[in-house]
Amino acid sequence: MRVDVITIFPDVFEPILGSSMLGIARDKGLLDVHVHDLRDWAEGVHRQTDDTPYGGGPGMVMKPEPFFRAVADVKAAVPGECTVVLMTPQGTRFDQRIAEDLAARERVIVLCGRYEGFDERIRSLADLQLSIGDFVLTGGELPALVVVDAVSRLIPGVLGHEDSTAEESFTWGLLEYPHYTRPAVYGDISVPDVLLSGDHARIAAWRRRRAIERTARLRPDLLADADLTPDEREFASEVVQETEAGRRAGEGDTTDE
Repeated sequence: MRVDVITIFPDVFEPILGSSMLGIARDKGLLDVHVHDLRDWAEGVHRQTDDTPYGGGPGMVMKPEPFFRAVADVKAAVPGECTVVLMTPQGTRFDQRIAEDLAARERVIVLCGRYEGFDERIRSLADLQLSIGDFVLTGGELPALVVVDAVSRLIPGVLGHEDSTAEESFTWGLLEYPHYTRPAVYGDISVPDVLLSGDHARIAAWRRRRAIERTARLRPDLLADADLTPDEREFASEVVQETEAGRRAGEGDTTDE
């Protein structure tokens, strides 16, 4: 898979892209990432990529011309299908399903904005506009790295084991079940007996139930789209009700000072 990133801060990317599993994936040739400096397509001595907004207001706005030139040249460098992604707080909330969809693409171009925003015409370049959450950052570089990381680890061979992503959070539409490792007892906390039993069927059933329970307690909003049996959905509903009752009881348990 090839990923091209267009940004005015290319140095932000290499420390992350060159380390851990992303660095290994690049070394293996499974991930081909190219980070481009948007200023290479800007004009003038100062290679200006931003300007004051029409109509007034605070801050600076990213100019359209450098982005249009950059996308045209980056696309032309490697002919073929590609998906252009614009990182913006106004985009679709990035999630695991979008990551899976992008991981199936041969090529993705990611555009990083900065400052107060970008010229509205830049949106026309994008096939997909993405946000990583309902908050505003100083630019699109960190969100772009989040997307590249989430997508890259889904490429076959990147994690080194074909089952590594099969039961992770959000893959089933659920949060992931609890994990334990040695020692079997630490302080007064022991690893659940079922995980030491060697009974793979019981272990799988325990993990499934714990994933449902954890999701019901922490992210009940995910249950609506989760693939659950009728019995599992009833169990999840009971956990949600129990958690909500506990929360209400806690809120009502106040002491006058």
